[in-house]
Amino acid sequence: MSKVARRFRSLPIRSRLALLVAAAVAFAVAAVSVTCWFIVQGKLYEQLNQDLQRGMRGPQQIQQAEQALNNCSTTPQGNGFFRSNYSQVVTESGKVCVTDDSTGAVKVTQADKEQIKNADTGRIYFRDGTDEHGNAVRVMVRPLGATRTADGEAGPSVGFVAAVPLKSTRNTLNDLSLILLLVSGVGVLGAGAAGLAVARAGLRPVDKLTDAVEHVARTEDLTVRIPVEDDSEDEIARLSRSFNSMTSSLASSRELQQQLIADAGHELRTPLTSLRTNIELLTRSEETGRPLPEADRKALLASVKAQVTELASLIGDLQELSRSEGQRGERVQVVPLRDTVEAALRRARLRGPELTITADLEPWYVMAEPSALERAIVNVLDNAVKFSPEGGTVDVRLGDGVLTVRDHGPGIAEDELPHVFDRFWRSPSARALPGSGLGLSIVARTVRRAGGEVTLSRADGGGTVATLRLPGAPTAPPAEAP
Repeated sequence: MSKVARRFRSLPIRSRLALLVAAAVAFAVAAVSVTCWFIVQGKLYEQLNQDLQRGMRGPQQIQQAEQALNNCSTTPQGNGFFRSNYSQVVTESGKVCVTDDSTGAVKVTQADKEQIKNADTGRIYFRDGTDEHGNAVRVMVRPLGATRTADGEAGPSVGFVAAVPLKSTRNTLNDLSLILLLVSGVGVLGAGAAGLAVARAGLRPVDKLTDAVEHVARTEDLTVRIPVEDDSEDEIARLSRSFNSMTSSLASSRELQQQLIADAGHELRTPLTSLRTNIELLTRSEETGRPLPEADRKALLASVKAQVTELASLIGDLQELSRSEGQRGERVQVVPLRDTVEAALRRARLRGPELTITADLEPWYVMAEPSALERAIVNVLDNAVKFSPEGGTVDVRLGDGVLTVRDHGPGIAEDELPHVFDRFWRSPSARALPGSGLGLSIVARTVRRAGGEVTLSRADGGGTVATLRLPGAPTAPPAEAP
């Protein structure tokens, strides 16, 4: 059975559907045919039974049976009491006395003897049997009760046994079986052909989808789309829409990847070129034996160090952005946002010692990656420090899950606000400043992963306001033991 099941599963879907349809139709046709055959058989046998019952004559059957039993011979023609091909009187011992002109006698069974001896005289029994020549007949047995002898004493019980041939009935049933078999065969073959046609028509969209998938696998062409009717909601249409959505997402991801590589190459080119130039100057100085002035040498080394630091920062940002949206760098957990902001403020004060950074922080807990969240807040504070004038003020507020960082710098032009979170985008006025243009992209991505949102807007009176809204954690972390 397992081999048959495995072989069935190895067939194409359209073949399996055709076989299943044919099997279902074959079962239904077989059930109907068998039911029809038994119904017709029952009706025919019921008709035979009625014919046998109508063949009995008159109310003097018991007296005529007694006479037939005493004579044990055929009654005179015209005086018979039963019209049938076979009719006879049978005693409880099985002795047969033919009482009407007949073509022969019916074989008496032990069951007939028991019914004649013990059954009620008002009951009639029917069965299939054979005559003395082996011909099939339909037999009726009617007990008549005990007889009386010529001396008036009680005699043996007798019964009528009448029968009609079953040949024509069985021929009719055999013809009906042949017709039903032929009709069933034609029906099953037609159902199989119809199932195959329906399977081919129904799976045609799947064939198109398969061709499209094979084309994408062979050519890596993600522009392929499966045509789908707008009002179609069946499984094939949903599968086609899912495939189109998947290829669109893959195409978009590839474009973003290519754009990231191109932008990264562009951003890396400038510090690498500058680094190479400075190293070549130092190398040439050593090769020619003409050392650079100490001040110039220190300036070159400081520039090399700054460029290496910028490259390291850029590479770190690229690694952060290269992670897929579903990939996590560390386990997400409940993070005390106030502690994270305070840690970021300490780093920001070291980078802008000449600035005044005020903080008003309330407790708040979020679900996030601790280090990624801290880095995002550091990036926001770095932007505020970078664009604040010397001696300026940066205001930091945290309340009800909303963190705002406001600087008093030149602010951002209205037409530049839609691009501030794009990768490698930098304001024209800030391109001379250090940075890669990836900081705010990392901020947006981290906040989005935490289920929040971030916005940048112009502040009243000048400057920029960065607003981070982060949903609270379902539960606060357990209190630390004293």
